[in-house]
Amino acid sequence: MDPITLLVISSPHYPFLRFLDRLPQPVTVFTGNDLDFLKQHAPEADVILNGFHDGSALRAILPLAQRAKWIHALSAGVEKVLSPELVESPIPLTNGRGVFGPALAEFSIAAMLFFAKDLRRLIRQQEAARWEQFDVAFLRDQTLGLVGYGGIGREVARLAHALGMKVMALRRRTPSSENDPVLERSFTREQLNEMLSLSDYVVAAAPLTPETQGMIGYGEFHFMKSSAVFINVGRGAVVVEQALIAALNQALLRGAALDVFETEPLPADHPFYRMENVLLSPHCADHTTGWMELAVKQFIENFERFRSGQPLEYIVDKSAGY
Repeated sequence: MDPITLLVISSPHYPFLRFLDRLPQPVTVFTGNDLDFLKQHAPEADVILNGFHDGSALRAILPLAQRAKWIHALSAGVEKVLSPELVESPIPLTNGRGVFGPALAEFSIAAMLFFAKDLRRLIRQQEAARWEQFDVAFLRDQTLGLVGYGGIGREVARLAHALGMKVMALRRRTPSSENDPVLERSFTREQLNEMLSLSDYVVAAAPLTPETQGMIGYGEFHFMKSSAVFINVGRGAVVVEQALIAALNQALLRGAALDVFETEPLPADHPFYRMENVLLSPHCADHTTGWMELAVKQFIENFERFRSGQPLEYIVDKSAGY
């Protein structure tokens, strides 16, 4: 069997690389993030693995990678990888879809409980040695609106439904007639504001595409209940941050829990750090124990399919952007 040449775009010191030792042999692996090094080896590559990298190197070497038959992104989001040249290229692109959904779903449920049980108040009272009873809320019978019903959205829906929540979802395509036992109702993009107005919790789990960028802004927050909580575990730029800040300051909604932001790392002077009605995660809600190993394991399983001539899994619809 001829060896497969794999070109990995990553710092040679990145921890996930040690898991590539499990790749089925024979395989020749070149790893680096120096552009001259990548350009040197791009013509030899059968497979290109884009590590947790911004995609600029991939764009630069793509014209040289005439032999490449498959490109994989370890991340779930591919908006930084999808250059016009890659979209037009016949080379299939796969991603880490499915690896991060369970962790982000658990974070979403944790965020709902954080607000329902007013955990910030509990912590404050404990620190002040103050015994002061207060009422808390159920998640049961509350309505969850999901903006995006892909891998992350479906996992959030599953957990929320198990807790007795009513689940609704905004879906890109017109919902099929197939019955979904978890969803009470599906909405189209044109019905977004209606779904927001009915929701006690809103979880944004949409990919970043030209259609979703800034889709939740000033107008959308005005449709939400003043008691509602907004949670974003998808992509920061799906939300107009200044609109969210204004909505929180004006008490148009109760609070927000955020794992993703328009600019990362979040600048130290950003208002979110000082807002008590915001639960902030530094884009690590999916960094569960072994998350890198899981991402590489999925790639290796697909690599075995590639080697044996089987269809690849987790193929990105390059025209749709996810």
